[in-house]
Amino acid sequence: MIHPYYTQASAAFHAGVAAADPAEAVRRSLPEFDMPPTVIAVGKAALSMAGMARSLLGPLPALVVATNPENAARTDGLPPMPEARIFAAAHPIPDQIGLDAAQAVKAALVAASRAGRPVLCLISGGGSALLPAPVVGVSLQDKMAVNAQLLASGADIEVMNLIRQQLSELKGGGMLRYAAPSPVTALILSDVIGDDLRAVASGPTVSPIGTKAEARDILHQLDIWEALPETVRRVLLSADVPQDLPDARNLLIGSNGQSLAAMGAAYPAARLHPQPLIGDVTEAVRRVADMGRGAHVFGGETTVKLTGTGRGGRNQDLALRLALLAEAEAWQGPWLYLQAGTDGRDGPTDAAGGVVCETILARIRAAGLDPAGLLDNNDAYRALAAAGGLHITGATGTNVADLGLLIRS
Repeated sequence: MIHPYYTQASAAFHAGVAAADPAEAVRRSLPEFDMPPTVIAVGKAALSMAGMARSLLGPLPALVVATNPENAARTDGLPPMPEARIFAAAHPIPDQIGLDAAQAVKAALVAASRAGRPVLCLISGGGSALLPAPVVGVSLQDKMAVNAQLLASGADIEVMNLIRQQLSELKGGGMLRYAAPSPVTALILSDVIGDDLRAVASGPTVSPIGTKAEARDILHQLDIWEALPETVRRVLLSADVPQDLPDARNLLIGSNGQSLAAMGAAYPAARLHPQPLIGDVTEAVRRVADMGRGAHVFGGETTVKLTGTGRGGRNQDLALRLALLAEAEAWQGPWLYLQAGTDGRDGPTDAAGGVVCETILARIRAAGLDPAGLLDNNDAYRALAAAGGLHITGATGTNVADLGLLIRS
């Protein structure tokens, strides 16, 4: 049986996703060029962004696309792009395909520089993992180990990307150095709450977030410094060398805030909460519960510190936690909570997030499972799957962090 609140909640979520349509964002934002630019598209929305740029600009001297496999398969409606080199790289842990993509990007930027040709960068969330370009002394395996440690640590995206910038040739403005002196324009679809462009895809066309010294301090605070490869620690212990960064024109073309507004327009009775839902899920769930009766829409991106061996993501974890909290506080009347990622993938699963209501825990227990025990093992996916509580959209082709909607009678 479909919950009476599900249809309107799902419609509002999908309105938020539609507002972050990357092709439309490129169409309304693409500037004019005196000559065809070299185009570099990186991130989960890269293929859609590249397709729109190609349809508006015509044949290109070079087009390199690095995206994840799920979105690389979304070719319907794209124009022919015979010049495109498309790399379906791994996310969130980088792989050899991503490394090959980084080499292709560097070569294309150098060629544009030599030809005096402008460069157009189309950047969206996910680019940090999809385009690994380790600095000298650090291997791909080292970068994979660092990513795994950071993902398990509960660090937020700004912290993770500050660290990753110190270990990459392309992050933290690295693309600008390879393209110089060619002019660079970047259209950026932000998956970072607050839209700090230095953190989106680790800021390949903007200045770094911080320094090696700051990265070391953070890694010690996260208690993972000693677990990092020796080669990585050696690089981070070396001196910071300030470098002048070439200028770029960076344009924000989509964000979580814009999607939040679209959700509100699709569900006018709901109250919009502009303050983002961030921080550890164990604290964020309390804020969701305190929103009270009525309908509430919000965006953000929480974090989870992994201590168990199960499967799930921050959105599924948050949804299951709210169900348990609602039970503990004996919520009355029907209610529903949908929490999901706009990219269609929550953690290492095929679900975008979770949908829970007043009957979810009973259905999980009827399947012979203990929801609290599964949550303690970071196994929200198994609990929600047993009760039909997964919100599955497939790859959406975009990425502007997470959206949530709570409805309480």
